[in-house]
Amino acid sequence: MRYSSRILPILIVAVAAATFTFTGCKKKDMSLKLNEPRNIRGVVSYKRSFGDLNEKHLNAAQAIGIRVLSSREEAEKMKEQLQPITTNELYAVDSLTHSIPYLIPGAASLLDTIGRNFLDSLTSKGLNPNKIIVTSVLRTQNDVKRLRSRNRNASPNSAHFYGTTFDVSWKRFQKIEDEDGRPLQDVSADTLKLVLSEVLRDLRKADKCYIKYELKQGCFHITTRGK
Repeated sequence: MRYSSRILPILIVAVAAATFTFTGCKKKDMSLKLNEPRNIRGVVSYKRSFGDLNEKHLNAAQAIGIRVLSSREEAEKMKEQLQPITTNELYAVDSLTHSIPYLIPGAASLLDTIGRNFLDSLTSKGLNPNKIIVTSVLRTQNDVKRLRSRNRNASPNSAHFYGTTFDVSWKRFQKIEDEDGRPLQDVSADTLKLVLSEVLRDLRKADKCYIKYELKQGCFHITTRGK
């Protein structure tokens, strides 16, 4: 009995060590991770579901946003009212040419929510991860002048003036690669657009924002309703 009581702990340690070694040496699955799409419905009509016209966006923006800024230098001096946004784990910021990456806190929080809900939805629907891409943010009067010199249809009275509004592409998304290098099957932009539309529809129905579907610009034009 004395011998057995001594040998038992040794056997337990040996078995544990063997199990750890086996687990540690187990190779990571490096096969292509396929999408397993399910419950992807989208919306009945992009135009009808996201038909908030500029007047709605503008009224909300003027009520809760900052004053109109003439230049980017002015924006740099308003950091107590504006929050910088940069590419992170929830969304990517495009190479902005006619806007600068600042939003009021309510709009920045809404953007975080959209990015997070989109990633969660992709997981629940069996799709590999992708991030939304922000294509336009705060514009100054100088930015709009330059934009209108290239595009006469650009509005001279835009909700983008107030730090409340941003555009999210429905044409382009940023694929998130596996940390360990496992190849992931691509998800088509059309499928990602369907999932994003569901996320935005729910937030709009919850009175979190106004949304306009922009066909020519290839984006959802989004204005927060919260400070």
